[in-house]
Amino acid sequence: MTALGEAVRAGDTEAVRTLLEGGVDPDGPDEEGLPPLCAAVAAYAYGITELLVEAGADPDRALPDGTTPLLRAVESGSPAVVDALLWSRDLPDPGERLPQAERARLLEAARRWYGAGAGAEEELRRLTGAAGPAETSTVEEQWCQVEQIVLGGLTVRAGHGAVLTTLEQVFGVPVPLEELVARAVRHTDSSHVDWFAAGVRLKARLAEGSREVVAALRHHPSSVHRRFAADWLLTLHWRFGADAYPYDEEDRELLAGWADVEPDPEVLASVLWALTEHDVGHPRLESIGLRCAVHPEPGVRLRAVDCMGRPDGPFTAQPGAASGGGQHGGVR
Repeated sequence: MTALGEAVRAGDTEAVRTLLEGGVDPDGPDEEGLPPLCAAVAAYAYGITELLVEAGADPDRALPDGTTPLLRAVESGSPAVVDALLWSRDLPDPGERLPQAERARLLEAARRWYGAGAGAEEELRRLTGAAGPAETSTVEEQWCQVEQIVLGGLTVRAGHGAVLTTLEQVFGVPVPLEELVARAVRHTDSSHVDWFAAGVRLKARLAEGSREVVAALRHHPSSVHRRFAADWLLTLHWRFGADAYPYDEEDRELLAGWADVEPDPEVLASVLWALTEHDVGHPRLESIGLRCAVHPEPGVRLRAVDCMGRPDGPFTAQPGAASGGGQHGGVR
């Protein structure tokens, strides 16, 4: 094994950087004929993967088994590693540098691993024939969460929904807005990589009606769908700000009306958070806060404090307003 290969397998980022800066070949093969990128991909070491690519390692190099480092990363289910192989260094746009057949192969792999039902675990069982229980844990990847699944001697991460969303974007593959929503709400955790990737893609498609599709979810019977909508509206304003976002006033009315009728405490807390993140606030903000200040769930009461602490207008709540929820029409 080469010194670079040993450093990659040990996860020693500084040693990898030192060797690369010293002129070591970033694509130098190991005893199996594999470049260091393969070890970095297998270890989900996206920082080291980025260093290797920036030093000249080829993510599209054909390997002895017919795969490429990029294909292996797609199958691994790590969006961060895939991103490092797509965008590190001054690589040509992946939609231009990869031939159509290779783009199709990458998309097919992502779709197969994303699958239906159990997704990555289901594909692992198909590949390994293992019948026992899978070992599942949650790991952090670039401020998001993703499941890591071990079964039959193989390990994958269940971020194939995010990987698929990324590949479709860079290859210009059209995807229905409703499909992106479905990928997000397949997971109940708003910090999941699939939830995050779907939300980012929906934000980029405002001109195609993504706001209307997501906002309509506030009427959905599933609390997960409603929470995604509240979370998305919140992060939308973080990204654009009121000056660059044309629906600011409409969203404030929508959120105020939603706060009156939302039955789920977790969703309600998200709605209040989104409402209080707006630069302008809302005329009924204090009355909404008073009503929610006596809510039995502490998460709602915490957000209610923000409603009553806004400095952008007079205190407008009247006696009895705390029990008068649901009378404001808002946007239905």
